Amino acid sequence: MAEKIRVLLSEEEVDAKIKQIGEQISRDYAGKEVHLVCVLKGGSFFMCELAKRITVPVSLDFMSVSSYGSETKSSGVVKIVKDLDEPLKGKNVIVVEDIVDSGRTLSYLLEMLKDRGPAEVRLCTLLDKPERRVVEVQVDYTGFQIPDEFVVGYGLDYDQKYRNLPYIGVVEFE
Repeated sequence: MAEKIRVLLSEEEVDAKIKQIGEQISRDYAGKEVHLVCVLKGGSFFMCELAKRITVPVSLDFMSVSSYGSETKSSGVVKIVKDLDEPLKGKNVIVVEDIVDSGRTLSYLLEMLKDRGPAEVRLCTLLDKPERRVVEVQVDYTGFQIPDEFVVGYGLDYDQKYRNLPYIGVVEFE
């Protein structure tokens, strides 16, 4: 089955929104430091661009979690595939995600990170699909709310393809 990609958010729209989020974080943390925690793999593209636009001191760390196993639907059981390299004690943590949909994995992850003693934990996502929410999570910084469509680009993939697209597109199967 072949697929084609329809542009949902242009490269210019995405770039402008990331700049806006970076400016907001810089204002919110004026005089402080922020520690960005990227949820791999999809969040890496967004976090790198976001970090470049934050004017306060920034440190970075990465973690990988899975709730899917070999299925296409979340199992609800979260497995840490790669944990953080640095402790969070006393840090202003912002978890950076590519997309928030059901909220199951992020809800678990945010509670787990809060137990590690940071000064605070906030959530930043490039894309939010609120109509897919099963578990409520507070999103502190949101790029775009999008409809319930299968999206790729800017780190998001379909079968490991299309992560490198500089825009957000919708996969349409032919």
